[in-house]
Amino acid sequence: MRAPRLSTIKIRHRAGVPVATLLLDRPDRLNALSRQLLGELVTACRWLDGATDIKVVVVRGAGRAFSAGFDLEDFQSLDGGSSPRDTADLGRVAADALTDVRPITVAALHGHVVGGGLVLAAACDFRVAADDVRFSIPEVDLGIPLAWGGIPRLVRELGPAITKELVLTCRPFGADEAKALRFLNRVVPAADVVAEADALAAELASKPWFSLRATKQHVNAVMDEIAGVGRNANDADSLVAALGDEESRAASRAYLANRRR
Repeated sequence: MRAPRLSTIKIRHRAGVPVATLLLDRPDRLNALSRQLLGELVTACRWLDGATDIKVVVVRGAGRAFSAGFDLEDFQSLDGGSSPRDTADLGRVAADALTDVRPITVAALHGHVVGGGLVLAAACDFRVAADDVRFSIPEVDLGIPLAWGGIPRLVRELGPAITKELVLTCRPFGADEAKALRFLNRVVPAADVVAEADALAAELASKPWFSLRATKQHVNAVMDEIAGVGRNANDADSLVAALGDEESRAASRAYLANRRR
């Protein structure tokens, strides 16, 4: 079964090989998460669900970053088609598709991992990062809440106090802190991050598929009981409400103005 031809995502896989690569492919935009990319991520996960010869998928970004977060310009220039709420819900749907995809997922993180990009990283089963990676969650400074199921994913990985600190202060943090917080499985030199993720994927793919899949399902079920993402369908409503709040809109304008200086 051939991989679908997509515009903002590439799936690299050779028939009979149990490891594939899912590449976020908007390098000129630092793999910012546009509506098209999020929709294509769901399409890619559906294809991977049916690719029974693939046990493990390495998820990474093309170019200088894993992902600079959701594409502000794309989401602010809505045109016809979907309702604002449906548009606001695209990230949650994509993150859930990545969490639930049939193969084991290994995120290879480099450059900037921002906002929604961090949520996608949290949706993966394993995370390998370059030692110079930079994480940040700027949503509150942008005048919007962290959505897309990001809060429960971070609470179950980091705990409530650290989640509140990182989300509310919007301060950046690096690989060493993320590893100490147990968000990362491995930290390696930047030049080695893809090779390390590929090696981990190959190691996992050498193991019996039934036990891999059963363990992933078991751990995910336990974590859903601790801090499930199913209740986050109303994240989109919070985003839409924030876009209509004048103080939030002013914060967004100020953030964008500072970023363009």
